[in-house]
Amino acid sequence: MGAAENVAALRRAYEAFNTADMKTLSEVFDESAVWHLPGRSSLANDYQGREAIFAYFGRLGQETGGTFRAELEHLLADDDRVVGIQRSTAERGGKHLDVGDCIVFELKDGRVTDGREHFHDLYAWDEFWS
Repeated sequence: MGAAENVAALRRAYEAFNTADMKTLSEVFDESAVWHLPGRSSLANDYQGREAIFAYFGRLGQETGGTFRAELEHLLADDDRVVGIQRSTAERGGKHLDVGDCIVFELKDGRVTDGREHFHDLYAWDEFWS
């Protein structure tokens, strides 16, 4: 797959994430994908496999009463990687989250095999989830 196809796959993934379209997410994420979330919050972890990644995504929605959104701002791509630049927003327990971040996605045959989140303000992310 080329850069244009990878960008199209990630646009579908972002739309599916924000609408809880698990069928489309399952088409975009490889069964053996790995997700890396830094920090010291209860969510920080390396999630092994699509089911574990989707469980993490589910926690984002559950723990924020469905308010969590990944608002895509830009996608940068080559033949193997896509960088998604986004704003993550949510409400939880009287706290408001609004933090910029990017995710470096690795793809093979149009499917995500690895995702690494990087936050502009990791302290704000960790504080929100504390």
